[in-house]
Amino acid sequence: MTTLEDHASTTQAIQDHLVFLYGEEEGECAWRRLRARLVRLETSDSDPGEGGFDPSERLTEKDAFLITYGDQVIEPGQAPLHTLADVLESTVLDGAGAGGITGLHLLPFFPYSSDDGFSVIDYTEVDPELGTWDDVERLGREFRLMFDAVINHISAESAWFQAFREGDPRYEDAFIVVDPDADLSDVVRPRDKPLLTPVQTADGKKWVWTTFSDDQIDLNYANPDVLLDIIDVLLLYVEKGAEVIRLDAIAYIWKEAGTPSIHLEEAHRIVKLFRAVFDIVAPHVILITETNVPHEENVSYFGDGHDEAQMVYQFPLPPLVLHAFHTGNAQHLATWAARLSTPSDSTTFFNFLASHDGIGIRPVEKILSRSEIQALVDRTRDHGGYVSYKTNTDGSRSVYELNISYFDALSDPDGDEPLDLQVRRFLSSQAIMLSLAGVPGIYVHSLFGSRSYHAGVEESGRPRSINRERFHRDELERALADASSLRHRVFHSYLDLIRARARHPAFHPGGDQRVLLPDWLGDGRSPRALFALVRTAPNGDGRVLCIHNVSCEDQAFQVTWGDLETVHRGPWKDLISGKTYRAKGETLALVLKPYQVLWLEGATD
Repeated sequence: MTTLEDHASTTQAIQDHLVFLYGEEEGECAWRRLRARLVRLETSDSDPGEGGFDPSERLTEKDAFLITYGDQVIEPGQAPLHTLADVLESTVLDGAGAGGITGLHLLPFFPYSSDDGFSVIDYTEVDPELGTWDDVERLGREFRLMFDAVINHISAESAWFQAFREGDPRYEDAFIVVDPDADLSDVVRPRDKPLLTPVQTADGKKWVWTTFSDDQIDLNYANPDVLLDIIDVLLLYVEKGAEVIRLDAIAYIWKEAGTPSIHLEEAHRIVKLFRAVFDIVAPHVILITETNVPHEENVSYFGDGHDEAQMVYQFPLPPLVLHAFHTGNAQHLATWAARLSTPSDSTTFFNFLASHDGIGIRPVEKILSRSEIQALVDRTRDHGGYVSYKTNTDGSRSVYELNISYFDALSDPDGDEPLDLQVRRFLSSQAIMLSLAGVPGIYVHSLFGSRSYHAGVEESGRPRSINRERFHRDELERALADASSLRHRVFHSYLDLIRARARHPAFHPGGDQRVLLPDWLGDGRSPRALFALVRTAPNGDGRVLCIHNVSCEDQAFQVTWGDLETVHRGPWKDLISGKTYRAKGETLALVLKPYQVLWLEGATD
C-alpha cells in the first residue's frame, strides 16, 4: 500500500503550486488541509508507470467515447438514465464484438437551472429528473465514464451562491466581486453578453463576474477554500466511477483585472495541481481540458507531457474537415494534421467533429483565411444553421461557432442530392476523425444520423438547441429497425467503421501518424481531394494506409512502396469492405469513388 511519503516529488509539486497560487503562508496552510484529505484517501493503486500500470495503455485502439446527455432518450414512466442504459445496451453493445464504443461522456447530469446542464445547482447530486447515482454506476459497469467538472462557475440558484447573497462568512469570498467601473477591457470574452452581473445581497448591490451568463456565477479560485471544495467534488466523481474528468471552460478559471483572464499561469497551475492529486490517489484517472481556442493555446494544457492534462480536445478538426468537404480540397486539413504531435506517449488528442456545442471557429483563425471562414458561415446559413459571435476586446464581434447538426453542415437539407450520397459524405467525414491519432469522441446525434432540430431553437431561443434534440425511445427504435431510414443507414455503417478501427493496433492513440501531403510525390500527381495518412502500431508491427475522398468526383491515387516506407510488397486488404487491392510492380494505383474511404492493411496472398 502506497503512502504520501512514497509520492515525495508529487506532494512537493502540489505544495509548490499552492504557494504559487496563494503565497507562502496561505499556500502552506492550504497544503496542510489538502494533505489531511489525501491521507484519508491513500490507496493501494500503483503509481503511474510502476507495477502493472502503464499510462501509455490507459487508452487503446479499442476505445471510443459516445457523447450524450443523461436524458437523451425519453420513455414514459422511466428514469432517463435507466432508459439510456437500456438503449445503449441493445444498440452499441449488442453484438459489438471486439472493441466498439467503450466510453461514455455523460454530459452534466446534476441539478441545474439553465444551459442544458452547464449551470449546476449541486455538484454532488444526480438530477432526480434523470435518475440516481445507482443509474450512473450501472452505466459505469458497461462503459468507461467521463464526467463533466463544470467548475469555472456555478448556478445562481446554488446553495453556495445563495449563502453568498445572505452574507454567510463561509462564502463571502467564494465569488468575484468587481467594481463596475473597473477597466476590464483586456478580458477575453467567449460570449456576446455582459461580463458583470448585479445582484442584491445582505450588504447591498454587488457586481459579480459572470463569464458565460447571468445564471452562471464564476467561482473565485483566489480563495483556497473554493479550490479545496472543488477538489472534494472531483474526488467524489472518481468514487462514483469517473475514469475521465472533463474540465469545462478551464482556460477561464482564474480571473484578474488588467489581464485577458484566459490561459493565465494560475489556470495551468490549477490543472497541474488536480493532476498531481490524481497521480497520488487515482492514477488511472484521465484529465481532459476543454479549451475552444487556437491550437497552440489548446495544446499548452498538455504541460510537459507528464504534469498536466493527458488529453485535450482537438478543436481545429471539426471546421477543417467541414472546409475540406465544402471545397473538395483537403490541403488545409492535411497541412495542419501533418504537424500534429503530443509531448509524451501518455498524452493524446480527443478527436471529435460534433458535440453538444457548435462548431468552434476560433481554433482555425490562424489556419483558414477570413474569406474561407466566411464561406463556412455562408454555407451554414444556406443549410439552415445559425452563427454565434463573441465580443472582442476592442468592442467588435467575430464568429465564435456555427450552430448546426454536422450532417446538415455537410449536406443541404433542402437540396435534391440522393440520400445515399449524403450518407457517404457524412461517413467519410467521420472516418477521417476515426483514422487520426487520438481517441474518438462521437456525439450521439452523429451516431444516429440526426438532422438539425429547428423546433428546439424556436422553443428555447438558443442557437445551440439545434443540435440537442432528445429522442423518444419508441421512435428511435422504429427508425433504427427501418433499413430505409437515415438513422439506420448512418448508425450501422458508423458502428462498422468503429469496429474496424478497434480491430487494428495501428489505430492505437500512441501509434505513429504520417500524413501524405498533396505534393508528397513531388510531381503533383496526388490530388488535393484525397486526405491520406499512414498509421503504424506503437511496436511497428502493423500499418494501415487510410485514404479518404472528400469530393463528389472519382479521384485517382497512386503510391510507391518507397513513398509508404514499407517492406510489404503483397496485396492490400480494405479493413472496411474486405476487398483486396493489388499493386503493379512497385506502385499501388487506385481510383476512389465519390466520398469513398479505404483503410488498407498489408495482406498475404
